[in-house]
Amino acid sequence: MNSVISHQWRPRSASSLEGDVLIKKLLLTHDLDGRRLESEQLLRVTENIMCFATTSEVLVSDIHSDAFAMDNESIIEIVGSQEPLGYTIYKISREILCKCCGEGDVHTRTMVMFDLLGNYRWDAKVVLVLAAFATSYGEFWLTMQLYPENPLAVSVAMLKQWPSSISKLKPRFKALSLLVKTMIDVTRCIIKFEGLPVAHVIPDFQIISATKSQIFFAAYWITRSTLVCSSSIKDLIAMKPEQVYSNSTIAAWELSSLVYRLSGIYSHLRRQVDECHRDIEMKMYQKLIDTFKDKESHTDNQEVLGLLFALKNDLPLKNCPTQAKLGVSELKDKVVILLVSKPELLPLEELFLLVHQTYDHPHSKNLEGSYEIVWVPISFSDTWTNAEKESFDLLSNYLPWFSVWQPQSLDSAVVKFIKQEWKFKDEPIMVVLDSKGMVTHSNALDMVLIWGARGYPFSVSKEIQLWEKENWTLQLMIDEIDPQLAKWVEEGRNICLYGSDNLHWIRKFSAKINEIKGNGLQLDVVYVGKKNPSEQVRNILTVINEEMHTNFVLSFTKIQFFWFRLESVRRSKLRLGKMADDDHILREVSALLTTDNGDNGWAVIGKGLSSEIIWVQGSKLMEYLNRFPDWGENVATLGLIDAIIYVVEPPDLTAHCSHSKLIPYADGDGSIVVCQNCKRLFKKFVVYE
Repeated sequence: MNSVISHQWRPRSASSLEGDVLIKKLLLTHDLDGRRLESEQLLRVTENIMCFATTSEVLVSDIHSDAFAMDNESIIEIVGSQEPLGYTIYKISREILCKCCGEGDVHTRTMVMFDLLGNYRWDAKVVLVLAAFATSYGEFWLTMQLYPENPLAVSVAMLKQWPSSISKLKPRFKALSLLVKTMIDVTRCIIKFEGLPVAHVIPDFQIISATKSQIFFAAYWITRSTLVCSSSIKDLIAMKPEQVYSNSTIAAWELSSLVYRLSGIYSHLRRQVDECHRDIEMKMYQKLIDTFKDKESHTDNQEVLGLLFALKNDLPLKNCPTQAKLGVSELKDKVVILLVSKPELLPLEELFLLVHQTYDHPHSKNLEGSYEIVWVPISFSDTWTNAEKESFDLLSNYLPWFSVWQPQSLDSAVVKFIKQEWKFKDEPIMVVLDSKGMVTHSNALDMVLIWGARGYPFSVSKEIQLWEKENWTLQLMIDEIDPQLAKWVEEGRNICLYGSDNLHWIRKFSAKINEIKGNGLQLDVVYVGKKNPSEQVRNILTVINEEMHTNFVLSFTKIQFFWFRLESVRRSKLRLGKMADDDHILREVSALLTTDNGDNGWAVIGKGLSSEIIWVQGSKLMEYLNRFPDWGENVATLGLIDAIIYVVEPPDLTAHCSHSKLIPYADGDGSIVVCQNCKRLFKKFVVYE
């Protein structure tokens, strides 16, 4: 080890001369930045074994479900090693058993164990030792709990000469259980410290150095205690009945003394680690703020993404479809959309719409490789619940995007930054980072739900640009929800969207529409239910299919898409600071979303891409339809919308109107055009250039 590192990590203090000498020996003989493994995962599995083993009265069904949820834990890896984790644990386990039977005092045997563990980081050292002990400890308890009902357990116990009853050994195992719990608590402190992003900030080296000294000391006593625990199990072999009480009393006293020592280490180490955590979290939080404010110094997005995700793991992401672990380098020079949400993400129907707009959208194929979506689940509880873990595991196996590999391990400063600076609360947000890692949109979720891949690069300026080109049209309301609807809009067909949850009114409306269509009017009618559609809407869809013989029916899910889309239109407008009084689209969509007609329905009638749309409610709608004999004859010349308006809202012939409209001669020759201001027919003049 070079002199700079030796000086940097030299312990400032120790509880005794023996401890100071011990720490120096460990410091000089073991790598400080060696092989790493997913320590928290392995410790969780180890803890489950320990808890199961030391609670013989507990039924299997009562044990924490993580003990059996091995899908994730089975892929724990050791970074920097070609050796499988299982083989590494096996070697350490055999070494522990050999050391229990070997000669020499326990201190010498402990130091020999550190020679075996020399290539691993300190959190990995203690977790591997505990895991190795857990395998033999778990084997013992599994056999004893199956004994004497299971013939195989009886045979194994007989060959190993274990006692047939452990009732007289309860003091020993009670002390052993307390020691195991204390070792796990201390190990968690070590893992927490090793996971701090020390390399990304300038920490208080005095605090760090003092904490490191305590960690070396703690690692020694955990390893030593593991050897003592293993010896305690080994001593049960061929123990004579008259030795049970005396030997158990001595063993319990020795184990209890280790509990006392480790409890003291834990108390002091926890305070030290908490102090380090507070100091580094504060500095890390400020660094995140400064990094996102500095728009000039970034040449790409790697520094920003590294600070967000790669503080504890060089491969912090996973490709959900392939389950491959990825580094942030996979996102270099791309626009990155961070989908931040709770582990439950979105209700299933909204999630389907989001996937449709980002993955199945026709424009997404043209932009393949230009941007990526990364799902960042964040819990609002101190620790992830089982339900949250299950939800994340399920969704991250099926989503078509990237996700954080272990979101529960995100640095606390990063989580705090996302919640406070990006205003993440309960609802999902989509934070967009450009190719240099700078935020170009604080929440593009509604933009994505409205335009899908057409919103690329998903910046605020792009959203404003898209709105400048939009009008209140059928296309805006139903774009890409259903291919057939989209085709009708492109073809310029007359379309009527109607809604209600009153089946009697729907039957009456449908009969009137069929009567009108029977007179030659082209009109495609589509039922869209109502906002927050209920089971009543689902039942109505069944009736429409069975009774009304319509040529097209939207599914219940696509009806939900329709209303989600309208909600997104309103939220997008409001987020951009628009007001209903000044914005026609916001005014119309807000009216549609807040309509409540009781027993009556409503309808929106339009044609193709035209912005000429009428929205009629309740009894007024039926009045318009009943007057078909008056306006039907004008449809061929005025078009459906203007024909209806000209009859039901006749122009004021006394008022003067001086509006004009220029149309190309070739297109306008012989046509009749209605003034959108006074609703009267334009007089036609020819203008020469």
